Amino acid sequence: MMFHAVAVAPDVQLRPVAEDDSPALLRAYLRNRDHLRRWDPRRDEEFFTPAGQAARLFEQLEQREAGRQAPYVLVGGGEVVGTVTLSNVVRGPLHSANLGYWIDAGYTGRGLASAAVTLVCRAADQQLGLHRLEAGAATDNPGSQRVLLKSGFQVIGTAPKFLLVDGEWRDHVLFQKILNDRHPG
Repeated sequence: MMFHAVAVAPDVQLRPVAEDDSPALLRAYLRNRDHLRRWDPRRDEEFFTPAGQAARLFEQLEQREAGRQAPYVLVGGGEVVGTVTLSNVVRGPLHSANLGYWIDAGYTGRGLASAAVTLVCRAADQQLGLHRLEAGAATDNPGSQRVLLKSGFQVIGTAPKFLLVDGEWRDHVLFQKILNDRHPG
């Protein structure tokens, strides 16, 4: 479907998720549970179980097969150390998707998110033929905002009470990146 593994750092690769990734994803989410709490929706306990991650991965793979999602993992030292996902892929006159990502607490500050986002943007343009990507970052998450700006996204506004994160509605800065001006073919 998309590219195979691509190095984003000497010790970290970005690749599409695979059917056998649920154990590594579970370990990553357990390891980063507190780190991600400020930026993620509230997760039920089932999310943090082997069955929960297997079901989530199955859904992602179904969505990928249907052309509605493109999920990727960052792998370092044999473990998942982050994800980048294109979701809500829409064709027709919009030809757009939403971008989301996170990096393991032990791997932040190394430029991995910016490198991975840049690669996924390239794949969205060249392999998926999308015109535009949209992303949001909480107003109190300057690190994520820097990743998007560094990756060529532009601020398009602020959305009050945009997402329910950790049990409360949070304001987000919205970004977009125009990938190309081609007409859908």
